[in-house]
Amino acid sequence: MTQYIVFIGAFVQLAGIYIYVKETIKGNTKPNRVTWLMWSIAPLIATSAALSDGVRLAVLPVFMAGFAPLLVFIVSFANKKSYWRLRTFDYACGTLSILALILWWITKEPVVAIIFALAADFFAAMPTLIKSWKYPETESVEAYSTGVFNSLTSFFALRTFAISEIAFPIYLLILNSSLMLIIYRSRFIKNKNKKVLNENELGK
Repeated sequence: MTQYIVFIGAFVQLAGIYIYVKETIKGNTKPNRVTWLMWSIAPLIATSAALSDGVRLAVLPVFMAGFAPLLVFIVSFANKKSYWRLRTFDYACGTLSILALILWWITKEPVVAIIFALAADFFAAMPTLIKSWKYPETESVEAYSTGVFNSLTSFFALRTFAISEIAFPIYLLILNSSLMLIIYRSRFIKNKNKKVLNENELGK
C-alpha cells in the first residue's frame, strides 16, 4: 500500500505549483521560460522511457515534475511582468538541453534516454539556479519544497531499484533541495545586508 503515497506527493506538488502559478500571474514571481519549458520536456521523456522499461507507479512523481513546469511555462505568458528576460547564457543552456534530447531520440534506449534526459534537465536548470542565487526575490520556494516531497514519495513505489526507477527521483530530490537552500540562503544574506545598511544609515 505504501506505493500509493506517490498520489499524495503528486497532490502536494500541484499545491506548490498552484502558489507559484498564482505569484507568476501577479508578476511577483518571474520564471525563466527556457528553464520551465525544458523542465517540462525532459521529465516527460523520462516518464515515457521509464514506462517502456516497465516502471509503473514510481514514475508518477517524474511525470508531475514535467507536467507542473508545463503549467508554469504556459502561465508565464499571462502577464508581461511575469517572466525573466532571457540572455545568451539562457539560450545556450536551452540549446545544450535540446541537444541532449536529440541524443535520446537517436539512441532510443530507455536507460540512455534517462541519462540524456537528466543532462537536458540539468542544463535547463542552470539559468534558474543562477537567477535564484542572484535574485531570490524573483522565485517562490513553495514549488521546490513540494517538489522535494513529491520526489521522496517515489522511493515508496520502487520495485527493482533499477536505474530507470531511481535515477530521476534522486536527481529531482537533489535539484529541488538545492534550489530551496539557494533561495533561502540568498534571501537571508540580502535581508542581513539590508538590515546592516539600515542600521548604518540610522547611525549617521
